[in-house]
Amino acid sequence: MHILRELNVILTTKLFVSLGKRFWGWIAQTHRHLFLSSLLLVAPAPGVWAQTDDDVPPTSAQPRYTVSAQQIQLAVDQRFPLRYPVPEVVDLEVQTPRLRLLPAQDRVSVEMVVQAKGPALRRAHQGVLEVDFALRYEASDLSIRAHQLRIGRLQFPSLQPGVVALLNTYAAAMARRTLLELVLHRLEPKDLALADVVGLQPGSIAVTEAGLDISFVNKKP
Repeated sequence: MHILRELNVILTTKLFVSLGKRFWGWIAQTHRHLFLSSLLLVAPAPGVWAQTDDDVPPTSAQPRYTVSAQQIQLAVDQRFPLRYPVPEVVDLEVQTPRLRLLPAQDRVSVEMVVQAKGPALRRAHQGVLEVDFALRYEASDLSIRAHQLRIGRLQFPSLQPGVVALLNTYAAAMARRTLLELVLHRLEPKDLALADVVGLQPGSIAVTEAGLDISFVNKKP
């Protein structure tokens, strides 16, 4: 009887230990899930994660990263003005362009003031070139870049049509050198820390009235 009682105590102890491990394992897994879900519901602000739909429950929250129009304009301001000399003909100087968001097209439009002066002209003339472009994410340096340019025509009201036509032969090359692959924003590794935790990476970029809205997708295996 004494031996049976000891065996009963040993078996009962092992059973409670096994059940205890399973219970605390379940608790740890549940807390981890709730913790990751709560990370995705941080209050939205420029350059942070936010839930895309207030009506979506926390368990199915979809994170995003936002960039304000002011942040984009500031990044562009740092690159200008730029000069494009055509030897013995004309110097073209591009002033800081003004950005305009086109949400309906998921594109960004810029109006560039271009000043032309040089040996072929008696005085300086001011013109305008309008360009719009799409956006892409470059994973190698965590940047958002301009691509797929649509280039308009240089307009110089104070110049003769023939001279304007000549200057337009340089317009496309000037626009590509100025805007193609222009970095509009660069994310920091810390901005993607939460995405890495939950196995996500930047996906599509939507243009909104307020700026850019970057959605996240599952990482490719």
